[in-house]
Amino acid sequence: MNITATKKDSANVLVTAKIDSADIEKNINKIAKQLAKTQQVDGFRKGKVPVAIIKKMYGERLQQEAESEVLNKIIEEAKKELDIKTEDIIGDPIFNKFEKVDDGIDVELVISLKPTIEAEGYEKLAPEFEEPVVDPKEVEERLNTLLENNTPYKKLEEDRPLQDGDQAVFDFVGKIDGVEFDGGKAEGFELVIGSGRFIPGFEDQMIGMKKGETKDITVTFPEDYQSADLAGKEAVFTVTLHDIKARGEVTLDEEMVKRLIPGDENATADTVKEKVEEQIKSEKVAKLYNEELKPKLMEALVAEYDFDLPENIVEQEIDAQVNQKAQSMTEEELAEYRGNDEKINELRESVREDAINSVKATFLIDAIAKKEEITVNDQEVTQTIYYEAIMSGQDPQQIIEYYQNNNLLPAVKMGMIEDKLFSKILGLDK
Repeated sequence: MNITATKKDSANVLVTAKIDSADIEKNINKIAKQLAKTQQVDGFRKGKVPVAIIKKMYGERLQQEAESEVLNKIIEEAKKELDIKTEDIIGDPIFNKFEKVDDGIDVELVISLKPTIEAEGYEKLAPEFEEPVVDPKEVEERLNTLLENNTPYKKLEEDRPLQDGDQAVFDFVGKIDGVEFDGGKAEGFELVIGSGRFIPGFEDQMIGMKKGETKDITVTFPEDYQSADLAGKEAVFTVTLHDIKARGEVTLDEEMVKRLIPGDENATADTVKEKVEEQIKSEKVAKLYNEELKPKLMEALVAEYDFDLPENIVEQEIDAQVNQKAQSMTEEELAEYRGNDEKINELRESVREDAINSVKATFLIDAIAKKEEITVNDQEVTQTIYYEAIMSGQDPQQIIEYYQNNNLLPAVKMGMIEDKLFSKILGLDK
């Protein structure tokens, strides 16, 4: 068996080899003899099955295992020849050629290695920016909204019609063509008029109703309504208004402070205002970071550093980007690619540059994060997913299980490491 190993660059090794048919046959015989000792075959005692029988029964399997064993030997020889450590190899080899010929198999493969990255001076790549400023009017507007949302509704003592902003307590029965439908009936339902929770037109038609009044309200379900059975259909709701509640006096008194900052006995109205200002500033910084600073810093890092990339990882990223594009294609578009290698290769080349930059960025971030000793543990990842699920009204446990089952946790962790690193480089972690 002739083997030649040469370094294409610092991250990729080209290995060419000619596997002799005799080497394959030798391995087949060896594996067949081992199987003969353990296999149970009718008509033969265990351990006494002739090798010829085993080769006949497991011919294809034996061939594959024999070839695999020789390929492993080729890789080991290449590692020894170029003094490559096992821990430096990344991913599986790429096979450029595996061609069976009369006297054996011609093989050409590429072994990829972890890239060598010398990242220095990345701090100077941080884009300049002005720290966001919070206008007192913004604090006032946010505070008023916060107070309104947390001021409870109280039963209306005066006898007046229902107004926009009131909370109505009512029963309703919905019918289409005179027939009740599922989910169209409730008793003692509470709704803030003007909240937009109901079908367009419903809340507007309730304005002016008095306690004890019953009224028919006609509305049309939107064409994109979640229930296909109701979408676009006209419905009549018979509504009986029982109570009207109005929001109490909106004020930042001691009781409201306790409601907004529970557990802090020293909290004052000024504490609430400070926290509102902090929240607004945090939102502005996050917007600036995600929309401007992060993309600029990423682009600068990729442009600044040049190093060899493992070909197999680049090809994997190309596969991922091609698959992503395919998911948004119509059936007609997909049909153009089926069996058309030339068109597929064109598509792969069209995403190559983006794939290279993506892989480059991933290795850069990993290297700089290690240098800066930035880490994210599994508990932090889980807590982040849990919090985001709560904020979006989803079941945290279901979301966490989804991420686990789809192997998405490493990507989340990488994203969190990236944000920690970039925040440090940009000076946003102070």
